[in-house]
Order: sequence, then C-alpha cells, then structure tokens
Amino acid sequence: MNKLKSLILVFSSFLMFGCSTTKDTDAIPLKYSEPRFISTAPIELDVEKVDITSEFIPSFTRPNVEHLFPVSIEKAAKMWAEDRLKADGFSSNRVAEFIIKDASVTEEVEKSEEFLQKDRLKYRANLSIVLKVTDKVNLSSAETTINAWRELRIPADTQIAQKEKYWNDMVKKLFDQFNVRMEQNIKEYLNMYVKNNYSIKEYK
Repeated sequence: MNKLKSLILVFSSFLMFGCSTTKDTDAIPLKYSEPRFISTAPIELDVEKVDITSEFIPSFTRPNVEHLFPVSIEKAAKMWAEDRLKADGFSSNRVAEFIIKDASVTEEVEKSEEFLQKDRLKYRANLSIVLKVTDKVNLSSAETTINAWRELRIPADTQIAQKEKYWNDMVKKLFDQFNVRMEQNIKEYLNMYVKNNYSIKEYK
C-alpha cells in the first residue's frame, strides 16, 4: 500500500513539473533584433570617416508608439549605416554624415463603420535620413535625403505578442525598402564620392 502511494505521488509530481515547464516555455517572450545587412557588400566612400548621428527625439506619448516596438527604428538605422557605409579615403579631407531626422511610429484607431466589423489600429512608421559629404578644405558639400514609410492595419483587439510579430515584420520591410533606395541615391547623387566608381553623373 505504501509503495502504491509513493508511485502515485511521484507520478503526480511528474505531471505538475511537466505542466509547469510548458507554461514557463510559453511565457518566454519572443526575441527580435534589428535587421542587418552584413551579407551585402558595403558602399565604400572616399571620405576620412563616417559620422552617425540622430536628431530624432521620441516623445513617449501617443499617438507616438515607437518606444513600444521590440525593434527600434532609430537603432536599426544606425546599424544600417555601420553595415553598409565604409570610409575608404583616409588621406582625404572629406567627412560623411549619416543623420537620422525621423524614426517615429504613430498609432491611430480606425473606427469600423460596418456592423460586426472590428475597429482597427493603423500604424505608420517613418524614416527620414540625410547622408551628407563635406569637403573641409574646398568648403563644398553634397547630400541626399531618403524619406521612407510603411503602414500597417491590424484588428484593435490583437494581442501584444502578435502585435510584436506584425511590428517586427513592418520594420524589416521598411529597411528592405530603405536599403535599396539609399544605395540608388548614393550612386546617383553622391557618385563622385563612391570609391571605384568610374561613371560620372552629369547634372543639367
């Protein structure tokens, strides 16, 4: 009889441990990280250095919600510059400035006009970047600006874990778009500062 009781207790403990482990696993939040572009060849600029700065100041008040995102657009922009821009003109007097002007996300509630239709949350992510090259000796400069944005609409009652998945995908797509457009702009408007670039853009 005592052996039977012991077996029942051991079996019950095993079940309790198994349930506890499953719940703990489910409670672990998903980890997201900023998109990286280290697998893409860097853009070599004929400059002494690349300065990465941000002029964006988050408000931490709605409708701005960028501080709630698991992936920071501002940090992702800095990491893009670290991955894609390389100073390769150390004997020159030129400096490239990568300036983050905007890295905000706003949230807006869209009320449904249809019966039994759920209200929706509309998110708009904005990214504004200026890349400027200045020649300190000749006192000349050239720059290009990218204003990129993406919008997302999801049901208003979406759970936070699912929201974060949507937000992460939104930021990834934003930077995929930004990566293509910024490289195009550099080759078109700052082509005279790109190393090993033998095509000269004529401006009319």
